[in-house]
Amino acid sequence: MHFFLRLLVRTMRFKNTSIALTAALFILFSASAAFLLEPGTFRNWFNSLYWVLTTMSTVGYGDYYAKTALGKMLTIFLYIFGIGLLSVLIGKVLDSIAFIQRQREAGLLSFQGKDHFIIINWGKKAQYAVEEILARLPDAQIVIVDEIDRHPMQRHSNVHFICGDASAEETLEEAGLKTARAAIVFADARIEEAALADGKTLLIASSLERIAPDIHTTVEIIQEKNIQNFRYIKVNEFVLSYDAISRLAARAAMKEGNADIFNQLLSRQHGDDIYEVPVRSEWLTYGDAFNDLLERGATLIADRNDLGINRKLREPIPAGAKLYIVADEATYRAIAGKPVV
Repeated sequence: MHFFLRLLVRTMRFKNTSIALTAALFILFSASAAFLLEPGTFRNWFNSLYWVLTTMSTVGYGDYYAKTALGKMLTIFLYIFGIGLLSVLIGKVLDSIAFIQRQREAGLLSFQGKDHFIIINWGKKAQYAVEEILARLPDAQIVIVDEIDRHPMQRHSNVHFICGDASAEETLEEAGLKTARAAIVFADARIEEAALADGKTLLIASSLERIAPDIHTTVEIIQEKNIQNFRYIKVNEFVLSYDAISRLAARAAMKEGNADIFNQLLSRQHGDDIYEVPVRSEWLTYGDAFNDLLERGATLIADRNDLGINRKLREPIPAGAKLYIVADEATYRAIAGKPVV
C-alpha cells in the first residue's frame, strides 16, 4: 500500500502533458491487452477501448465484461490504477481551468484577437464607454488596460483585461494594440491634479502613436488649454472632460433647454443619434445631400468636424467627405442600406 501511495503522489507531481501522455498510453495499452486476452468477448479493439473507458470512469454499463481469469485480473488492475490515474488527470484539467481563470482575473493573459477596442485607465467613464460599445456592438471584443489588480468586468466574456502600465510597450503588445480597431484613453481619475492627469494621458498617447500610428485614437483631456501639448502626436479625437461639462452646465443655467439637446444625443434612451452615412453618387453638392436626406427623415449636420455646411449648400462635396446626420436608428439603417433590426 505504501508503494501505491508513493506512486500516486509522484504521479500528481507530473506536469500536465506528462499526465495526459501517461493516461493515453495506459488506456491504449489496457485496451490492447483486453482484446488480446479476450478477443471473443470484445470482438474488436474499439469495443475493448470502450470497455476500458467505462471501467476507468466507474460507469460500468455491463454490456461488456471480462470472463476469463486473466481478463478479471486486468479488470482489477484497472480498478487500482486506472481509476486513480483518471482522477489525477481530471484534477489536473480542473486545476488548469482554475489557473487560467485566475490569470484572466489578474490581467496576466495576453489578448489574441483582432479588430477590438482598447480602453485605457479604468473608471466610471470607462465603464460607461464599455457598456455603450456593447450596447451598439454586442459581439465586439474589448480590452481594458489598467494597473488595478482585478478584472473590473468579469461577467462579460468578450471583455478582456490586461494589468500593467499602459505607456509600456510590452503592456500594449499584450493588449494587441497593432491589430486593434481603436483605442480610447481616459484621464486617470486617481490623479487629482489636472495637469498631471493630462500629462499621463499624453505619455500614453505618445506610446500608442509610436507603436501603432494607424490606430484610431481618442483621448480624454481634462483642461482645454492642454490640447496644444497633444499637437505633436497623432490623436484622431479629443474629448474635453471637466471644461466641457462646466460650460454645458453654465449654458443650461443661462438658457433653458441647451443641455437637453446634448443629453438626447448622448443617451441611448432617446431615439435620435448622430450617424455617419455614405456619400451617394447622385449627390454633387451639399445641398443635394441635405435635401435628399431631409426627405428621408434625417438632418445633415456636418462633414467631418465642419458644422457649417448648411452655409455651403451650393459647394460640391469633396472627395473623402464624411457626412454625419441626426436621425433615429431605423431611418439611418434605411439610408445606409442596412437591414432593420
